[in-house]
Amino acid sequence: MSVTALRAHGETTDLVAEVSSGDTPFYAEQGHECTVFDHAWRQQLPLLIKGPTGCGKTRLVEHMAARLGRPLITVSCHDDLSAADLVGRFLIGQGNTVWSDGPLARAVRTGAICYLDEVVEARKDTTVVLHPLADDRRTLPIERTGEELVAPPGFMLVMSYNPGYQNLLKGLKPSTRQRLLAVDLGYPNAAIEQRIVQAESGLNAHQSEQLVRLAHALRGLTEHDLEETASTRLLVAAARLIRSGLPMLLSCRVAIVNALTDDPGTANALFEVVRALVGDDH
Repeated sequence: MSVTALRAHGETTDLVAEVSSGDTPFYAEQGHECTVFDHAWRQQLPLLIKGPTGCGKTRLVEHMAARLGRPLITVSCHDDLSAADLVGRFLIGQGNTVWSDGPLARAVRTGAICYLDEVVEARKDTTVVLHPLADDRRTLPIERTGEELVAPPGFMLVMSYNPGYQNLLKGLKPSTRQRLLAVDLGYPNAAIEQRIVQAESGLNAHQSEQLVRLAHALRGLTEHDLEETASTRLLVAAARLIRSGLPMLLSCRVAIVNALTDDPGTANALFEVVRALVGDDH
């Protein structure tokens, strides 16, 4: 899969990744999310994917873009993201003023899938520009040029966010939410998660199972005030370190425990859980 990382125009810090369809990235379906995605694309309906950090939201979009043979443009949203960052702006160079499309306009023009990752992080006024694209109009008005882009059949708008971070200040407006289909993702069940860990890392079945059991134990902890828990992404990172020859305990400490907390007491408590389930390295 060919990936080119580009900075959006202007002095912003959002990362825009443009991915061409190629080999299909591995994805283990939890329920019917791939089927829903496929039907949404064919019916030209926008989709919202909800789920915790590291559960596979982005991988689902990458997988489906490749399966459908559509280019993918991903925008990592943040609180400085403006409508101009998405749609485009005039740039001045060599004495000329030239219009430059933003990632959303490029996706509409090329019939790509436009994926807005963690969309609730964007400024409230930014999501308003999505409304004409997210309903039956499927248009993107560009006020500064007077142009109105009509989305071709291959275009799809996909958004994601983590409901665990949602509060009164960070949530989608009802007028936006009601334009979207929505699927809920969680962490996979043990069998699927073990399959993911093995497929992504090449780790053996026994050690992959140990990591999954560890994740389920850490997810069940309630006495520690953790903002996040052990995600599938962290398991894969630990598995890759183990597969490369790093001892299992050390791999779990740097890839899981240290990623979850900066508090020494909490880290020691989590590491004791790791030691109890994984055992000492030999």
